Amino acid sequence: MGALAAVAGAAAACGKPITDSPQWREAEKPKGPQMSVSITGPAADATNVPTSAEITYQTEHATSATVTLEDADGKAVDGAMRADGTAWMPAAQLKYGTKYTVTVNATGEEGKTTSASTTFTTMAKPGNLVRITSNIGDGNVVGVGMPLVLRFGRSLPKSLRASVQKRLFAESSPAQEGAWHWFSDSEVHYRPKEFWKAGTKVNFKILTGGVPMGGNWYGRNDVSIEASIGSAVVMTVDNKTHLMTVTKDGKFLRTVPVSLGKARTPSSTGTMVVMEKLRKTVFDTMTNPNPADRYKIDIEFAQRLTWSGQYIHAAPWSEDSQGHVNVSHGCVNVSQNNAAWLFEITKIGDPVTVKGTEEKLQYGNGWTDWSLSWEQYIKGSAIPYEAPVTAQPTPEPTAKPSSAP
Repeated sequence: MGALAAVAGAAAACGKPITDSPQWREAEKPKGPQMSVSITGPAADATNVPTSAEITYQTEHATSATVTLEDADGKAVDGAMRADGTAWMPAAQLKYGTKYTVTVNATGEEGKTTSASTTFTTMAKPGNLVRITSNIGDGNVVGVGMPLVLRFGRSLPKSLRASVQKRLFAESSPAQEGAWHWFSDSEVHYRPKEFWKAGTKVNFKILTGGVPMGGNWYGRNDVSIEASIGSAVVMTVDNKTHLMTVTKDGKFLRTVPVSLGKARTPSSTGTMVVMEKLRKTVFDTMTNPNPADRYKIDIEFAQRLTWSGQYIHAAPWSEDSQGHVNVSHGCVNVSQNNAAWLFEITKIGDPVTVKGTEEKLQYGNGWTDWSLSWEQYIKGSAIPYEAPVTAQPTPEPTAKPSSAP
């Protein structure tokens, strides 16, 4: 018995300690943080989801993640992450009454992966749809002062402006700083900080299809607009000299004598843009309560500047006054020949600045985006404005003085 114990003890002493075994060492290694991913929106198995749904998720200890969204037929939906990384957005409105499957694949260190998957079903097509219209059509060539104007078919609650604005996207090439500005509960504009650069390509994506707009109303559809900025035709009118200066791409073209609004019906001082061009029209003010302001007259080469009825137009009856004295009812009167010439070279969106009259341009009387300073304009955004980050130039290395030979 003692001999057996001694032998056993010797064997144990000569053998490899159990704590040195590979299995033991592996178990002793501390485990790192566990990678995980969870889908936070839409909720798992959710129904009646708006067709503007975006995918949100959370990861722990992952280095990257990808989102896949498939419809009931297994067809993948195009989309991309928002620039701020807050959500994955489908590239277009989802289909009504459709079941979708979301899968998020996460990757961590050393190539380890994990995933999460869930489903949701979109709502049936609602009966209350809000139409969205734009002042710029797809393929249009417009002036350097042109704002994008979006009108909604009904007033939106102020509390929803931010969520709607988050679905509005503007891109330009070359890139130019710009911002959205709410002019009213049913109208939002976009303009660059400075006039557009001539030749710019602009692309607006209005992803409002299915977006909740209050009171069981939803956006009717998405809108995509690709347009171009034409040459920079700029008109400046000086009430002191009664002259209009016209430039194109920074080069002087012509000085045009004008007659502005007389003291009782002054023209507006401010920067406007051409909103409409009418080769021939009729100005009819016969319902004006003031008999002195009633007239009905054929007009040629009319270019609208305000909703209240201020135009640039041909006025052969005031040619003797043009360049000398103001006799109009608020319009910019020019000669027949000059009106025809201007009509030929201008575009919708070309800017017109009038200086030195008795009356300031009223905010909202036309596309008055340029009547506000940039600081005032960005205050009209429903989302706090952040200027784009521009790359700083790399400083040149300081040359070291060479040593004397």
